[in-house]
Amino acid sequence: LALHYTSDLNSAYCSVFFLIREVYYGWCLRYFHSSGASFVFLFLFLHLARAIFYGSYFYNPNTWFSGILLLFFLMAIAFMGYVLPFGQMSFWGATVITNLLSPFPSLIEWICGGYCVHNPTLKRFFLFHFLLPFLLCGFVVLHLFYLHFHSSNNPLRLNTNNKIPFFPFIFLKDFFGLILILSLYFLQTHFGVSSLSHPDNALEACALLTPLHIVPEWYFLCQYAMLKAVPNKNAGFIILLTSIFVLFFFGEIRNLTTFTRLIDCNNGFSISFFFFSFLSFL
Repeated sequence: LALHYTSDLNSAYCSVFFLIREVYYGWCLRYFHSSGASFVFLFLFLHLARAIFYGSYFYNPNTWFSGILLLFFLMAIAFMGYVLPFGQMSFWGATVITNLLSPFPSLIEWICGGYCVHNPTLKRFFLFHFLLPFLLCGFVVLHLFYLHFHSSNNPLRLNTNNKIPFFPFIFLKDFFGLILILSLYFLQTHFGVSSLSHPDNALEACALLTPLHIVPEWYFLCQYAMLKAVPNKNAGFIILLTSIFVLFFFGEIRNLTTFTRLIDCNNGFSISFFFFSFLSFL
């Protein structure tokens, strides 16, 4: 993709559509990439939900903390990647999010390389979108290191009498899961194509024409709903950040009493309510 993409203001949009229409199997690459982001976030949400449901944050706090950092990095990478095709939603989404930084003096100018989303913004977003995933890989290694340090959490806590061998049991389970995910993925990329993206992003960016509804991709709708629900821009931004950073508190639970109170005393109502409110925001 990077071979065919140009991060120039005037040709970014055209280069993406040249890739889709003219390059052999370019459409395939492009939709693998855009749908791939959606799939990563879908299974990341499921993974996070499972960790909360099983209480893994209590048994493996380091794994949990590194996982939240991974989530944060992924959100940054996905946001910058969405800006790159430079359609209408890309441009206006970037404008909205970069303007959240307005309370900090000259930060917008520093990040965008100007007073609005322009050529230098696109260049540096492309650069960071390319480089950050390598940093992300490092954090994935750390995440797995902390996991294997204690081995996975199971219902009988972390003692060594009840371990299942990774090969063949867990390997087969994960392999089967992978086949299932790939089937859905190929269905989406070959039949759904760009159905997960907003139609307005197929139009070239125009600074004089604001879309009727500026919306991010579906996986940011939860955070975006918080942003829209709060009238004050700065307060909304703080709430958006808090909604992610509040996950750190889960890993800070150190004693068993707090943990069991959190899980048992409410008959699972509060955790269901948590998941349901997340879904309704989405």
